[in-house]
Amino acid sequence: MARPSPASPAASLRTPPHSPEAERGVLGSVLLDVGHDNRVIDLCTENGITEEAFFSPANRLLFETLVEMSRAGTVIDPLTLNERLRVLGRLDDIGGTAYIQSLIDETPTAAHAEYYINIVRQKHLLRAVIACSRDAERRCFDEAVSADLILGEVEQKFLGIADRRDGTGLTWPQAIGNTMGHIERLFSLGPGAVSGLPTGFANLDRKLKGLRNGEMIVLAARPSMGKTSLAMNIAECVARGADIYNRPMKGDHARPHPVAIFSLEMSTESLAMRMLCGRAGVPGFQIDQGILNPKRVHQELTRAASELAKVPLYVDDTGGLDVMDMRARARRMKKRHKIELIVIDYLQLCNCREFAKQGRQIETSQISGQIKAMAKELNLPVIVLSQLSRATVQRSDKEEKPKLSDLRDSGAIEQDADVALLLRRPCKAHGSEEFDDKTLAIVDVAKHRNGPTGEVRLDFDDALTRFGDRADRGGDADGLRPDDTPHAPDELSGP
Repeated sequence: MARPSPASPAASLRTPPHSPEAERGVLGSVLLDVGHDNRVIDLCTENGITEEAFFSPANRLLFETLVEMSRAGTVIDPLTLNERLRVLGRLDDIGGTAYIQSLIDETPTAAHAEYYINIVRQKHLLRAVIACSRDAERRCFDEAVSADLILGEVEQKFLGIADRRDGTGLTWPQAIGNTMGHIERLFSLGPGAVSGLPTGFANLDRKLKGLRNGEMIVLAARPSMGKTSLAMNIAECVARGADIYNRPMKGDHARPHPVAIFSLEMSTESLAMRMLCGRAGVPGFQIDQGILNPKRVHQELTRAASELAKVPLYVDDTGGLDVMDMRARARRMKKRHKIELIVIDYLQLCNCREFAKQGRQIETSQISGQIKAMAKELNLPVIVLSQLSRATVQRSDKEEKPKLSDLRDSGAIEQDADVALLLRRPCKAHGSEEFDDKTLAIVDVAKHRNGPTGEVRLDFDDALTRFGDRADRGGDADGLRPDDTPHAPDELSGP
């Protein structure tokens, strides 16, 4: 007789994987574990066993009751369990007193509890895989949903099963030990060390102490303030393992760190052109106008190209990307390229098809939440660019200083962000006292969940779209080194 295929009706009627003997063995071990401070239930918790792990409804109900008794500090034995089930009206649902006694009679010893627990766990995982596969098959027949979105959802669900397989994460002693190890590494680096990934800007790192894993860093500004340039400068520094002045970063950060860039606004070629010109110290607009010394420019561009070609940057310039698709692609980049930083340019250009019809505010809230979840899931920092509303220019404030409430479309961005950076340039505000300073850029650290807030002053070269540290009012002279400064435009011009 031919064996039924997985998609056949006969296959779909098969009983899902489960082990009645192992389920009864776990429950019997709990009842036999008298005087051991509920050791078996603790083992179940450590292995991620919940009532859903039991296939039999009666066993599921029994385990739920046993866990409730354990949390309440009630002594667990056959008598107390019988009484508890009778009070709750559940005794007949599980098969009465005889079924409880049979669990004890069929379990030889509680010493084998871990073996029984592992069997129950394995069968539960298999059922979860089957359920996920069937849901994926059902979704594939929904023609109203794109294949990319389905792939992202399915991948996330299967990774959720993998997370369940890996257990409940670090124990508290392990977390304390890891934290102390991290602190000792910082002490070994000396004063001024950063706890996260350095941005490449000394003034910014002094305030942020680096970009920390699992954090969502929002960089917001009005159009044409240079937020994309700053994000790309940071990405370049991180990927090269050197600061903006080409000096190696301190400690184990002096190495290339793979960076993923989701550029929803600019093409990969445009980003490459901007980064190449900035690294070479060549204004891009002057190349188009042909007013530069071709020989000298070619030398500088060739040098910059040879450096940047080795940089581990991975750019996805798909426009209008759905946030679930983005998460799926980020997971694949993490697995394939071991990325350590993600940059998203920018949030308002992302979509969330599932909530698109419920209004832009709700959709933006979902996008923000998904990006934050992505940072935690992949355990790396995510820099997401965001637009600010026109409220900054409509207020009576002459400096036009942005506020967190100016984040466009949703207050959820402010809530989800671990760090919020508000970028402004006084030369764009006609009422500013520093209007004549054309190179000054101010990054206001308006929210910092794990550190101080305040303003950081940087320099910005508009022609090169390149930022640098400023050595005044909170900047340090060690942030600048003349021999590493990009060539001035007039040095490259010529007949």
